[in-house]
Amino acid sequence: MTTVAAYAAPAAKAPLERTTIERRAVGEFDVLIDVKFAGICHSDIHQATEGWGTAIFPMVPGHEIAGVVSEVGPGVTKYAVGDRVGVGCMVDSCRECDNCKAGLQQYCVKGPTWTYNGIGKDGEPTYGGYSEKIVVDEGYVVRIPDGLALDVAAPLLCAGITTYSPLKYWNVGPGKKVAVVGFGGLGHMGVKIAHALGAEVTVLSQSLRKQDDGRRLGADQYHATSDPETFEKLKGTFDVILNTVSAPFDFAPFLALLRTGGAMVNVGLPEEPVEITLSSLFGNRRSVTSSNIGGIPETQEMLDFCAEHGLGAEIELIRADEINEAYARVLASDVRYRFVIDTTTI
Repeated sequence: MTTVAAYAAPAAKAPLERTTIERRAVGEFDVLIDVKFAGICHSDIHQATEGWGTAIFPMVPGHEIAGVVSEVGPGVTKYAVGDRVGVGCMVDSCRECDNCKAGLQQYCVKGPTWTYNGIGKDGEPTYGGYSEKIVVDEGYVVRIPDGLALDVAAPLLCAGITTYSPLKYWNVGPGKKVAVVGFGGLGHMGVKIAHALGAEVTVLSQSLRKQDDGRRLGADQYHATSDPETFEKLKGTFDVILNTVSAPFDFAPFLALLRTGGAMVNVGLPEEPVEITLSSLFGNRRSVTSSNIGGIPETQEMLDFCAEHGLGAEIELIRADEINEAYARVLASDVRYRFVIDTTTI
């Protein structure tokens, strides 16, 4: 066991505070990672406040982890000391079900072991990336290409794969028209990736406040959803709508923007139930669907793609003692576009 410093929420809705946690000894197939940067995801806030249900405390959030390997177990073959690596939203799965065997570990039939707020196979709670070090089985670690700086790569381990996976699955590319609803931590990566895939990209945001950023990052069009004319003008336009918003809203006007056979893919997870009127789907064989991060092979594919196209997250680097302030700013939509913790300040 190794004692490391971390930032943890001692209870639901409590401010995060500096503490120490125990990391397991490096096992045969384990990798010890010196965490260099950890992104702050809205998911961290949902879980630290028990917005998604009962949680495990003390909680060390963080599933956007970038660092350097400092030790490997004797059976490790994929990584060596000094390698630049990342860890995303999960650190294990059953490895036996059809989904796991197909590289879709995020859909493990028995449920993946989440990087934090989960229980590992040893029966102990998992602790995330707001910490100095983490120990992870090599099968759930990915390599960060040299073309990506570690600080801008960290958010790709959630925000990047959460948007890349559905864009790839729904065949987004040249000739396709894609709308990204919401232009925040997830949305800005959705725009970058969809543009790099060759699609025509439109941002649908509450206001035009971030329009210049949207166009700079790859949006061909940028419309305000607060303007009723937006929905008239864009009826029947899009093949795919990627909804990154984690709050409920009226889906009907957005569904009307889909072409025949179009899909609205939800990657934001509101704490409250969402209502959908079925009549808004029937007219043109539209569908409402969802996507949840990506498996380990696809996460590596995403990182390689982002390195090839020069796609890092737009970040604001913070000290660990600014985490609580950052949480408040995320809730106020006051970040462009992802907070990343410099973990040397823990």
